[in-house]
Amino acid sequence: MRTFLLPDLGEGLTDAELVNWLVAEGDTIAVDQPVAEVETAKSLVEVPSPFAGIVEALHGAAGESIDVGKPLISVRTTAAAGLPEPAATPAGDTAAVPAPAGAPDAAGEAYRQEERAGSGNVLIGYGTPGNHGTNRRTRAPRPGRAGGSALPPAAAASAVVPAAVQAVAVHAATAALEAPRCISPLVRRLAREAGLSLTALSGSGADGLILRRDVEQAIAGASTHPPMPSRTPAPAPASGAAVDTAPGTDPRSGLGITSRTSVKGLRRTVAANLSASRTEIPEATVWVDVDATALLELRAGLKRRDPDNTPGLMAFLARFVLAGLRRFPELNTRYVRNGTGEAELLAFDGVNLGFAAQTERGLMVPSIRHAEKLSARELDAEIRRLTAAARSGAATPAELTSGTFTLNNYGVFGVDGSAAIINYPESAILGIGRIIDKPWVVDGELAVRKLTELTLVFDHRVCDGGTAGGFLRYVADAIENPGSVLADL
Repeated sequence: MRTFLLPDLGEGLTDAELVNWLVAEGDTIAVDQPVAEVETAKSLVEVPSPFAGIVEALHGAAGESIDVGKPLISVRTTAAAGLPEPAATPAGDTAAVPAPAGAPDAAGEAYRQEERAGSGNVLIGYGTPGNHGTNRRTRAPRPGRAGGSALPPAAAASAVVPAAVQAVAVHAATAALEAPRCISPLVRRLAREAGLSLTALSGSGADGLILRRDVEQAIAGASTHPPMPSRTPAPAPASGAAVDTAPGTDPRSGLGITSRTSVKGLRRTVAANLSASRTEIPEATVWVDVDATALLELRAGLKRRDPDNTPGLMAFLARFVLAGLRRFPELNTRYVRNGTGEAELLAFDGVNLGFAAQTERGLMVPSIRHAEKLSARELDAEIRRLTAAARSGAATPAELTSGTFTLNNYGVFGVDGSAAIINYPESAILGIGRIIDKPWVVDGELAVRKLTELTLVFDHRVCDGGTAGGFLRYVADAIENPGSVLADL
């Protein structure tokens, strides 16, 4: 029997909330079949099993938090491929099979190699999703078996495989029952999009670990494959932490306590991020009132000519922001400290433009990668796609954590301005208030115009007020005179 430990889901988290089991005890499962849905920092993730066999035990119930490295599911890997079950180790052992010499070092080095190669989030312990034809439960007969999720007494001698060892040390007798040796989600995604099966690839990394270069070489030498069908993402669970009745009296206020709500999942991550922003970033704020009448008239004219293909206001504002960042790149940098503790400013070769999206699960900030390369129509399409993905829980961790500058349209809540908090570890956020009719002086005369307020919050360590003011004024001028910035778009 093999026990799969909850892997590091690649977001620097220590635990995840178990949302839903996709299998039950007694089910027969295949390698890479999703067995559970867990909620991490900001996304809903299906966790596939690295083992094939019969589900022996489910460790946890829906709504519980499971620490990374703790048991998630136990699988009896009996003869699914005509192979004998691996012999049990003596009671108290923590590895089902002996790892090859230097395995931990090899796993660590493989992790570092993938990080240097730009693989991003690391999901240790299983391979490429794709063949999920076995999702339907096929419960095996279990005569005389008592229910419950606790392991039977004989399980004391069964093996628990640490996550790192699962990715590197695989016993020859059970190789057919386990996932390919691949620890990078980017590599798995690259293979999936190219129609490649990782089981057919030979890894060039330590102990056969499949790296990105192996997939790229296979793609270069392979014929064209039809695209693999994508699975419909699971619906996102409703936001809100578990609430437990907690009688008692608050000693500070003297009022009775009616409940205690655990701060976990998304809310805990948001809280930690905002606290880090307020604690570490010496922020400053500048704002300006803007006459958006010309921009609204421009968009209305486009909509009359092409009602089905006119970008939304956010797409136009995004284009103006991107043009402004080209002139004032300091606001698209990041203040960090290197290994010796010295301060550095990191500059980037593009802009991953984040935008705040309110969802049932809380506030999320998906980002458009290399937004500077997209037109207003392309930006509009990406904004709609990422908003839908964030609200359904299908947005990837990379899409939710890779921004370099954030655009926040809080005007949709009917407010004019906000003392926004920078999306740590970025250096600036631009907020846009509601657009309403207000009196405004035009050519020396009072007129009713469409007014909004722009607010820029920036890290004062990366630039001074002159840079921040110059950027804000550039965006404001673009909104008031859209034709004046055409040469920069």
